[in-house]
Amino acid sequence: MRRVVQFSTGNVGRHSLRAIIGRPDLKLVGVHAANPDKIGRDAAELCGLSEPTGVVPTNDIDALIALAPDCVVYTALGETRPMEAIEQMSKLLAAGINVVGTSMVWLVTPRQADDWLRVPLEQACQAGNSSLYVNGIDPGYSGDTAVHAALSLVTRAESVTVKEIFDYGNYDDYEYTGTAMGFGATPDDDTPMAFQPGVITSMFGGLVRNLAGHLGVTLDEVRQRYEPWYAENRIECTMMTVEPGQLAGVRFGVEGMRGGVPVITVEHTTRLTPAAAPDWDYPPDGLSGVHRVIVEGEPRIEVSTHLSHPVLDVTDAGCLSTAARAVNAIDWVCRAPAGLVAVEDIPPTELIRGLMW
Repeated sequence: MRRVVQFSTGNVGRHSLRAIIGRPDLKLVGVHAANPDKIGRDAAELCGLSEPTGVVPTNDIDALIALAPDCVVYTALGETRPMEAIEQMSKLLAAGINVVGTSMVWLVTPRQADDWLRVPLEQACQAGNSSLYVNGIDPGYSGDTAVHAALSLVTRAESVTVKEIFDYGNYDDYEYTGTAMGFGATPDDDTPMAFQPGVITSMFGGLVRNLAGHLGVTLDEVRQRYEPWYAENRIECTMMTVEPGQLAGVRFGVEGMRGGVPVITVEHTTRLTPAAAPDWDYPPDGLSGVHRVIVEGEPRIEVSTHLSHPVLDVTDAGCLSTAARAVNAIDWVCRAPAGLVAVEDIPPTELIRGLMW
């Protein structure tokens, strides 16, 4: 049985916390929380469970290290505080504790990560003889597991497109997603943070370059694109309230170019209401979201992944699947050689071990 610490209990962390508590092959031994209101409360209360666990959150990393867990599930938001996140993960890794996580999405393709991010974490892994693995649903599953499966069904590929098409209206994350994408901004405002020159490429370009490497394709360049859509009517949703004339939809992508043609594309279409950007792609059958892979080739392949849940909204179900991509890898990562782990390093069947009991 693996001894596990959950690090954060936000949109993704509360789902991974619940999963850890439920699995018979994992034992929750500690929880990290930054919010003072969560410290001292039972972990079960923070993820909607009624039976107490006897584990209460703390903000003391040294106390969690002293528990000598096999693994920490790191889901704290790191993209807005990358140096602090690197420091926290490095401290855990150097102490000999393996880390799986969903934060710092550049690490979904660790061999493509810049030195400022990769090198200190590699050094911490070597110091502690530990391993680090980061993944999610997007970036993550759609750009690796799903696209690898689709490509395995063709004899020749001409182009590959990975798409996330989602209504984010019910996603309670204005603090990061809403502000980064600029929802609520007007055409006269500065370009939103996420779409400043080079930012989309830094976040998703690694997926394009990584896939090109697996395909043996040399790209001429990797470029980004961005299109805004401004509301015609007032929109009230969980994310926020948008007034007429304010940003309510974005379509952006990273394209791997060869011979002037995009051959590998990672694209997102994000709305706050189904009424936004009516000329852009929609999920099929009236659904709120889809992760889609399209391979133009011999033959043409289209793979669509739909999430649903009897209680959760589709965006919350996406957070649950994001958590799964980390939790399901715990046992293998604990057995892995020291260093940064990419999803292609893990035998696919290892990611389903322990799921049925």
